[in-house]
Amino acid sequence: MSHQTHHPRRVAVVGAGNVGASFAYGLLLSGLASEIVLIDANHAKAEGEAMDLNHAVPLAHPTRVFAGSYADCAGAAVTVITAGSAQRPGETRLDLVQRNAQIFQQIIPQVVAANPNGLLLIATNPVDVLSYAAWKFSGLPSQRVIGSGTILDTARFRYLLSQRFDVDPRSVHAFIIGEHGDSEVPVWSLANIAGMRLPVYCSSNGFECGLDTLDEIFAQTRDAAYHIIERKGATYYAIATGLVRIVEAILRDQGSVLSVSSLQDDTYGVGDVYFSLPTVLDAAGVNHVIRLDLAEDEIAGLQRSARILRQTIESLKL
Repeated sequence: MSHQTHHPRRVAVVGAGNVGASFAYGLLLSGLASEIVLIDANHAKAEGEAMDLNHAVPLAHPTRVFAGSYADCAGAAVTVITAGSAQRPGETRLDLVQRNAQIFQQIIPQVVAANPNGLLLIATNPVDVLSYAAWKFSGLPSQRVIGSGTILDTARFRYLLSQRFDVDPRSVHAFIIGEHGDSEVPVWSLANIAGMRLPVYCSSNGFECGLDTLDEIFAQTRDAAYHIIERKGATYYAIATGLVRIVEAILRDQGSVLSVSSLQDDTYGVGDVYFSLPTVLDAAGVNHVIRLDLAEDEIAGLQRSARILRQTIESLKL
């Protein structure tokens, strides 16, 4: 057996609720991390999740899973923040902001005190505003504070398009940008299947692709969370999978293009706000943001989305 010094690849998870526990489960199955630490105000809940996950280790990948404290964020390559108040039925993500910003004011400094060198990945809603708050509370370079953003909206969008046009969702190339929320923007002008813009693909393959059809697909994308919350109380499997994908891009230094939330600096005339655009992610965090060649109405929608987020940020008086 090798006696070489072992440097474990640790991922910390703050918040052991539905999203945090589902993310830890997905991360365990992925084999990406050798250590997963769960941190929660309810320590017994974190312990129970860790016990349950450890019992899966013999059937998955060698991984140490344990319940810890903020001090255990030390050495983590990524700390994923899922803690906060849950979205209630009928409540918008922006309604959550005051309560969760106060929680972040307590959490983020403790994480950074233990680990000033790692990356922060924010999943708590409203994710764009809270990613900005986390950046401010942390004092870290913005490249190392990332929000899950519209990775989930983009996945929903691609899934719904794939169902309409009868293809593998991984073969649909389309993005949702802006806020992860009601003002998000579909990039119809660049959406394509096999390099064919949707109107061309539809006409070539016998699909109906009129404005009503596209509006319906986007409405289903935008409102998906509300429909799921009405039925089961919360959403967690898909966002957890999105978080695993982001962590994979970081830990494996992939340079993957994902629709995540990052600090925008005079992007399309809007700055000092977090929102989502296709972003290249690697081991350092945000490598760069891709500036899309958007249609005029898409730029206007993105600017409107950014203004809404900026107003909310200003209301927090960070």
